[in-house]
Amino acid sequence: MINYSLLSNTILFRGIAPEEIASMLKCLGGKTKRFQKDSVIYPAGGFAKAMGVVLSGGVNIEQGDIWGNCAIIGNIGPYETFAETYACLQSEPMPVSVTAAVSTEVLFLEIRKMIDTCTSACPFHSRLIHNLLWAMAEKNLMLTRKMNHITPKSIRARLLSYLSGEAVRRGSYQFNIPFNRQQLADYLSVDRSALSNELSKCKRDGLLDFYKNSFKLKV
Repeated sequence: MINYSLLSNTILFRGIAPEEIASMLKCLGGKTKRFQKDSVIYPAGGFAKAMGVVLSGGVNIEQGDIWGNCAIIGNIGPYETFAETYACLQSEPMPVSVTAAVSTEVLFLEIRKMIDTCTSACPFHSRLIHNLLWAMAEKNLMLTRKMNHITPKSIRARLLSYLSGEAVRRGSYQFNIPFNRQQLADYLSVDRSALSNELSKCKRDGLLDFYKNSFKLKV
């Protein structure tokens, strides 16, 4: 069941009252669907007919090559959006795949109905378009963050860049990350064994402590 109060606090529906969202979703062709862990929501090379809003769980944006190598570009958590750009450019095949990181529920919205003039004269339509542009800008920022994290040559520098960025973004030295070890290695474009080894060294050097995907930075 969709929690309209939570939706009203997201980037996409910011400034729109919960009671208005229900009718808006009908206007936008809103449909929900559940996906099991590792299910492919949108395959690379396919076309996105609708943008997605994660209602629960999370999805990974992944880029692979013909040899089977895979790199995680980013993780999209609850009430964040994905595939906005390719839902706008429906003739452009997606160069990445979208996969359920865990059991996930997604709300799909027909973006063409969002950017075209609303036939119902919805008073919040302009606000929705404004919010969509804001969400796309946030997505560009996410890609910029990843580029900054993988620019350093050493594994330690990449790891600390990512963890430092997460601490600043969350406003806390203690936090959980959305990746397991293999996914984190893929995201940072490093070998998993080498990453695990570097994590142990960072812990030994007193830079951080961790347990599974929970981290505490020591400063």
